[in-house]
Amino acid sequence: MEFKDYYAVLGVERDATQEEIKRAYRRLARKYHPDVSQETDADARFKELGEAYEVLKDPEKRLAYDQVGQGQRAGEDFRPPPDWDAGFEFRGGGYTQQGHSRGDYSAGGHSQEDSAAFSDFFESLFGQRRAAGFGSAASNGDPGSARYRDRGAGLRGEDHHAKVSIALEDAYRGATRTLTLQSGEIDDQGRLRPRQRTLKVRIPKGVKQGQRIRLGGQGEAGMGGGPTGDLYLEIEFDPHQRYQVEGRDVTLILPVAPWEAALGATIAVPLPEGSVELKVPPDSREGRRLRLKGRGIPGQPPGDCYVTLKIVLPPATNDDVKAAYRQLEAVANFDPRAAAEEKP
Repeated sequence: MEFKDYYAVLGVERDATQEEIKRAYRRLARKYHPDVSQETDADARFKELGEAYEVLKDPEKRLAYDQVGQGQRAGEDFRPPPDWDAGFEFRGGGYTQQGHSRGDYSAGGHSQEDSAAFSDFFESLFGQRRAAGFGSAASNGDPGSARYRDRGAGLRGEDHHAKVSIALEDAYRGATRTLTLQSGEIDDQGRLRPRQRTLKVRIPKGVKQGQRIRLGGQGEAGMGGGPTGDLYLEIEFDPHQRYQVEGRDVTLILPVAPWEAALGATIAVPLPEGSVELKVPPDSREGRRLRLKGRGIPGQPPGDCYVTLKIVLPPATNDDVKAAYRQLEAVANFDPRAAAEEKP
């Protein structure tokens, strides 16, 4: 996937004001509007302009784009890092796949008609929020619109959302964490600047990856006396060198000695909630998968922990160990190539 330089698409500098971005979009949208343009690539250019403007007109998306694309050039191979957007706060979040209406290019509007999907580049950065339901009508309480009038009390504030990363241990035990979220805002000169806010958040015990935590009244302020919107935090787990998570189930690889696998053993397995004893059956092979029922992430019901055995050979670093290996070779009469061809 190629990196898209949205500033180059609109022909503006990276420190352009919001007004300069708007003027550049309007000028180019008129030039490449498919209904009036004589350019052979008018339709493609018009869609490209709409996509660039969709990002750069929005302070939050623009700030996130600037940070993830720092040092990138147009056309270079690009893959966003995992969880690149963790800690960014966005308003709404219902990023549509609709293209810009041919009848509303001056305002940069959207239309259900004559729509086209955004590029894979855009989708890789911002499309997942639409799939997750952020900014949907359900999140704002009205089946018909993202914002609504609350019994004549004014306009309800827009919901915000952010993806946050927590330790797996927090899901096992629950925790209270101080999180810093960043977003973009426009200063008095019309230029983009970062903004941060810090929140103390209670992480409930048993929270799953991808689950959303609602913080009431932490979204956009209402208008005309309307209620404040909410903030939704989407939970991700920090990468862990030991554990893998799927739903509430946790998996890990457990190193065992050859004699533990061959003769059986009781081994302490390190889990986020503390060590648990696991019985390794005799004659266990490399890759055998054992289950610790109910030792995954807490819940109703709790997940399980799956342990995969990895046999680790002791190094032959002294004469005694070498002699032991030679004795085993003599008495075992073992052909590993033949054993590998046997069915498990």
